[in-house]
Amino acid sequence: MTRLFSAAWAVLLICPAAFPQNAVPPAAPAKSVAASTHSPEIGQFQAIEDKWSQADNKHDQFGLELVLSPLLVNVAENGDVTTRNQQVAQVITNNDKLYFLSQKVIAVRMLGDVAVVSGTYLLRHRVNEKPVTDKGVFTHVYQRQRGGWMCINAQRTLVSENAGSRNGHEKDSKSSNASFHVPFLGRGDKNTQ
Repeated sequence: MTRLFSAAWAVLLICPAAFPQNAVPPAAPAKSVAASTHSPEIGQFQAIEDKWSQADNKHDQFGLELVLSPLLVNVAENGDVTTRNQQVAQVITNNDKLYFLSQKVIAVRMLGDVAVVSGTYLLRHRVNEKPVTDKGVFTHVYQRQRGGWMCINAQRTLVSENAGSRNGHEKDSKSSNASFHVPFLGRGDKNTQ
């Protein structure tokens, strides 16, 4: 009888732990707030990117300061890391008459007071007195500040084929064995035999 009483007592003690009275149902997965190609967010951030491009193209310090946060960290396609003040100084001192920047927003992810904007860019400029057109992708992170949006982080990645020729390392496109590679995961083109 003592065993039966002990077993019943153990079941009563375990049951509340297995079926809590105030159990909170699991939270629904967070909705991805990625804007579609026709969303108002795309239009809103395209207007901001246009202001950025126009300020760059017109060497407009004030226009650039309205878009770039004082906290900006900018990573250029060549790996240079600059601040907002350095970006503004580059725009003011740029005397390249060919210089032209155009940015196109492709996607926007809204995360409260932060927005991650992805897109493509085209940059015409001179390198060693030769005209060059760079094409690439960008990711800009914006934070809502003072009733507007300001860029706090920017990264550009060059994706055009003439990237190697710009540095004097022109590659023969026929002999190129380019493949997508994720670091630390190995190369997909290796033969395992």
